Amino acid sequence: MNYYIVIPAHNEEAFIALTLDSLISQTVLPKKVVIVNDNSTDKTAEIVTAYAKENPFISLVNKTSSAIHLPGSKVIQAFHKGFEILDEEYDVIVKLDADLILPNNYFETILNIFEKDATIGMAGGFAYIEKNGEWILENLTDKDHIRGAFKAYRKACFQQIGNLKPAMGWDTVDELLSKFYGWKVVTDASLIVKHLKPTGANYNKTARYKQGEAFYTLGYGFLITSIASAKLAMMKKKPLLFVDYIKGFWKAKAAKTPLLVTAEQAKFIRKYRLKKMKEKIF
Repeated sequence: MNYYIVIPAHNEEAFIALTLDSLISQTVLPKKVVIVNDNSTDKTAEIVTAYAKENPFISLVNKTSSAIHLPGSKVIQAFHKGFEILDEEYDVIVKLDADLILPNNYFETILNIFEKDATIGMAGGFAYIEKNGEWILENLTDKDHIRGAFKAYRKACFQQIGNLKPAMGWDTVDELLSKFYGWKVVTDASLIVKHLKPTGANYNKTARYKQGEAFYTLGYGFLITSIASAKLAMMKKKPLLFVDYIKGFWKAKAAKTPLLVTAEQAKFIRKYRLKKMKEKIF
């Protein structure tokens, strides 16, 4: 199977070489890697250019956008910019962050997962962060969720869900839509990905309500939003975030913010999320 990778990058000079080193060391190399230099003011572009000279499958695309890092929209707009220049000769498309160190067998394992079961639409490993000299699981999500930092999609699944949504919540709606269309989402605990920057490290204060807005645009409704908000605030060990999330939900509802899904998909999503919640309780 051929796999292509798109890497949005904004001021990643401290990490991107480590990410590229881990890619060129893969036991199964990617056919194409596109790094989208999104308005960087550091040496990100220079570093990528040097790697591209030595590795023909690596290329650089420059994009100009706001320097403000709002979660979701900025990174996916950069992904779209990179995806636009790719051809259709891929079996798997990967959205990757520029601050990761992947194990050498990462993509060989991912491709084997896809090859063994044609109904698997998405696959990925787990993010680990360094704490007190040790690499520990970045435990912000359920074990069946693939982190937005390293998403691999089967071509047919990617096309059916309609590419990635340029909004916060994109890395949840993609999985929910995959399940809506009957695809399986698979995680492999043996694939330990070193995440060099904590999730949300670049988010500014204007993003504080975005999570609640995301829950609204996913079609969750208030009940599921309240439960999901409480859980996420506790996982982040910041209880007051619950208030921000709920405010974000009501702000989005008052503004009649468009949903990321259809009414039929939203109904499926609510039913699915409630089912998962009940399973954990009972």
